[in-house]
Amino acid sequence: MSDDDFRAAGDAVYEAMLDRLGEGDPRPRLAPTRHAVELLGDPQRAYPIIHITGTNGKTSTSRIIESLLRAYGLRPGLFTSPHLVRFNERIMIDGEPISDEALARNWDDIQPYLTMVDDELIAAGEIRLTFFEVLTILAFACFADAPVDVAVIEVGMGGEWDSTNVGDGQVAVFTPISLDHQARLGNTVAEIARTKSGIIKPTAIVVSAAQPSEALAELKRAANLSEASVNVQGDDFDVQSSTVAVGGQLISIRGRAATYSDLFLPLYGAHQAQNAAVAIAAVESFLGDGTQALKHDLVEHGLAESTSPGRLQLIGTEPTVLVDAAHNPAGAQTLAAALPAFFDFDELAFVVGILRDKDAKGIVDAFAPLASRIFVTQSHSERAAPFEELAEHIESWTHESVSSYDELPDAIEAARAWAAEQPRRAVIVTGSITLIGEAMALADDRGWKA
Repeated sequence: MSDDDFRAAGDAVYEAMLDRLGEGDPRPRLAPTRHAVELLGDPQRAYPIIHITGTNGKTSTSRIIESLLRAYGLRPGLFTSPHLVRFNERIMIDGEPISDEALARNWDDIQPYLTMVDDELIAAGEIRLTFFEVLTILAFACFADAPVDVAVIEVGMGGEWDSTNVGDGQVAVFTPISLDHQARLGNTVAEIARTKSGIIKPTAIVVSAAQPSEALAELKRAANLSEASVNVQGDDFDVQSSTVAVGGQLISIRGRAATYSDLFLPLYGAHQAQNAAVAIAAVESFLGDGTQALKHDLVEHGLAESTSPGRLQLIGTEPTVLVDAAHNPAGAQTLAAALPAFFDFDELAFVVGILRDKDAKGIVDAFAPLASRIFVTQSHSERAAPFEELAEHIESWTHESVSSYDELPDAIEAARAWAAEQPRRAVIVTGSITLIGEAMALADDRGWKA
């Protein structure tokens, strides 16, 4: 088969999965996924797992962990969601998106077993396997086939009933927990943390970012029930320093076993230094139970090679265009804090599109004080808030007029034209992951980055 044939086969996998119940409507159940992987011979047991949940920072932390593991000569698998440009990004093997050939081959291999489970569910009056359940099964199978030495698995939503929880993480990692997906996870931080704490397995090692007291109490309660050890940022590890540097920042991290100084992290924002601290503590826990220092040169290399696409990522120059995946108030607040700390722009235009089920006001309130202009649009996601409706809301919240466009290319080109009128202006695209994915594809197509 030619490369085009393989690409078509990979795209066909994604198209087939889209025919199932989507990610925006997950089922709070584990039994169907567990049954499917049992039929496959439990591929999720073929390698150790580092399991990651939280509200913000999951993907960045997962990617830093994966990069550190590769620096140690391991062959990791990385499972994250959603993708930004192409579906293959969700299943990474040894630092690269899974090939179309491997994706299609593994898809063909698991089809008979998916059909068996679907038929049983339908006979029982339940819906067949959902998009994310099938994706999880596919990822576990791909990692066993590769094979990988360790899998870094990002939870889709919550934790306790998330389909990834059929895997048993030797290390359970928690990024900061805040309000999001309340309709699914609970109306308080404590309720959300209780759901997320479900990934803690017997005798696991828990590594957690600094948390609200009510969230931390839930994590410690769950860990105690599972006889798991708990390591929390601030007490057991922390960021010692962070200074702005060209292309990122210089950080020093007090890990569980040692201090790692003067490390270059090619990511912007104090939150990324926090993510790096959690990642280092997680890798210390995985490789040596937190008692053995990592090799400084390997930590240095792993961090320097870290990437986090879509997180304060430069996609255009002349004028500067940055994208950021902030899609809830906490993420937007983090973005708003990072922009003046790491960049020196006089004026900012925000191109914004938000999904209907998100706290749009909380997101806009966070960045609006930094905005000289706001351009409202929407992505092609079926969950996107209509641009006209969102624009009306933003005008009522900010008491400022905004520009609105039904298509992202028109909105972003208008923002770029405005930014090009004066030096030291920039464009920030944010509000939803689907929007920034489309912006990144547009930037590549039109050659915005010199």
